[in-house]
Amino acid sequence: MKKIKVGILGATGAVGQRFVQLLENHPWFEVTALCASEKSAGKLYKDIVNWKVSETIPSYAANMKVGLCNPKIDAKIVFSGLDSSVAGEIEDKFARMGYIVVSNSKNHRMDDYVPLLIPEVNPEHIEQARFQKTFKSGGFIVTNPNCTTIGLAMVLKPLHDAFGIKRIMVTSMQALSGAGYPGVSSMDILDNVVPYISGEEEKVEIEPRKLLGSLNSGKVDFADIAISASCNRVNVRDGHLESVTLEFIKKPTEGQIIKVLENFRGE
Repeated sequence: MKKIKVGILGATGAVGQRFVQLLENHPWFEVTALCASEKSAGKLYKDIVNWKVSETIPSYAANMKVGLCNPKIDAKIVFSGLDSSVAGEIEDKFARMGYIVVSNSKNHRMDDYVPLLIPEVNPEHIEQARFQKTFKSGGFIVTNPNCTTIGLAMVLKPLHDAFGIKRIMVTSMQALSGAGYPGVSSMDILDNVVPYISGEEEKVEIEPRKLLGSLNSGKVDFADIAISASCNRVNVRDGHLESVTLEFIKKPTEGQIIKVLENFRGE
């Protein structure tokens, strides 16, 4: 099988590094471009990245020369780990030039016709991409949700299908890795819990409603679920924890809930 050429936008950041790691020896994709800001462009990846996600930089990437985030790279798909302060405009440019953009940034998640996807939850929403203006040229944008939303929605999906969910109260205890690098100041988080993460609660309260919604002529009718979220940063390196209370339309037994969760399978 001939591999698909892909690029990574924001390759030196925390999310970009994770893309670099996960795409090593991938059966479908070959990384042909690592892109970052002007201060990194023209240098070898190993010389400018502050590598954090594993012991060593994957060998395929270490000696690659970093380029700019310009839509002139030899790739069909770009994985975007760009910061939200710059992601929107850059991702738009790539889509207009015929690239498929898979974005971890928040900028386009709520846009009409832009799929917000978890493959196990709403794979049918990929059809939204056909309604994007850039689709005729081969380019479009697909997004993934906020990290806290993903864990929540994976549990909500089978339960909502089986019993209908009316209300959700969720309290998150989110790891330091979610803040990127350098992240939270040690003086703020040592022996402490930070009871607010800017913008996080709004994402958790709206994104599951889009993920669990239904397609209607290319747009999504958001699920009619009331969600209240409280998001906290805790002194744990990796792994978010969530405490969730659900009110169902059809009240299930404990056994029914366990059975539905045990039998759930993604496509």
